[in-house]
Amino acid sequence: MPVSAPTDATGRPGLCSTFCRELNEPLPGTAIVASGWLVVEQPGPWGAKAPTQSHLDPELGRKLDADCKKADLRFGLIRSPGPHADVTPRAHQVYVASTFPRRTWLLGGSVADPAMLASLDLGAVTRGDRDAVRSSLPELRPLTEPVLLVCTNGKRDECCALLGRPIVAAMAALAPGRVWESNHLGGHRFAPTATLLPAGTMHGHLALDSTVALLAAADRGETVVSKLRGRSTWTKRGQVAEIAVRNLTGEVMLDSLSVIAEHLETVTVGHVDGRTWTVPVTSEPANPPRPESCGKDPFDMSILRAATVIPGSPR
Repeated sequence: MPVSAPTDATGRPGLCSTFCRELNEPLPGTAIVASGWLVVEQPGPWGAKAPTQSHLDPELGRKLDADCKKADLRFGLIRSPGPHADVTPRAHQVYVASTFPRRTWLLGGSVADPAMLASLDLGAVTRGDRDAVRSSLPELRPLTEPVLLVCTNGKRDECCALLGRPIVAAMAALAPGRVWESNHLGGHRFAPTATLLPAGTMHGHLALDSTVALLAAADRGETVVSKLRGRSTWTKRGQVAEIAVRNLTGEVMLDSLSVIAEHLETVTVGHVDGRTWTVPVTSEPANPPRPESCGKDPFDMSILRAATVIPGSPR
């Protein structure tokens, strides 16, 4: 059945995302930095800090969030699009992802109680050791289809609910079971924002057609560069450099490029075929100041930019 495009509130005065679009703020280098992801389904309402402000046990949420940060992982909550009632006991969907090129994988399964996640070997997730992760939580199984997380946490920022929820509702009808509402993904001003797992690529300023194209590209092992904020695997500077090389070369295969070295002023990006590029990455003040989130005052922030990409000698 055809799905109509969601109502577009893009550009509504006063939204932080409107300021961002009007100022043409660059997206590269604005993704979260994390080598892997752990997300768990938690229906019901979410507060601004969802891991500790939801129907998930707050002590468990606080511990999982803290332990994931120590392991260089991102912890978050997801829920199915639609009404958020949480009145009956149910199993909770879990996804665990390793994002590094050539050891990118996604595990999924359900747990009767999120407390079972305490047994998960987070260090193995960081290392990309899928077998060890499965041994620590046998409910998980390998998945071959990427999943899409769309930020809809209106208690954290109005833009995410206003712009994200119509996108996730339409996408859920097109790709049932593969699209989830997510809590904070960072960068409210780039709403609608989304993350693809297992690659850990983060995207902003999405519309329905670009989101459809994004999921289709992921199924082919590709990415869409035009709305790419970065791959969480890399540092902020690494994200900028990788996207600059993609723009130069037209490379869209997800695992073809890696950040292989970072120096004071440059980042080196390598291709699986042996080619390398040196990318100067600089930081400059954002002018004029702009609000980071709806309702907040503008403040001085920095923007990362890539200069001319320099091809290197093949490895």
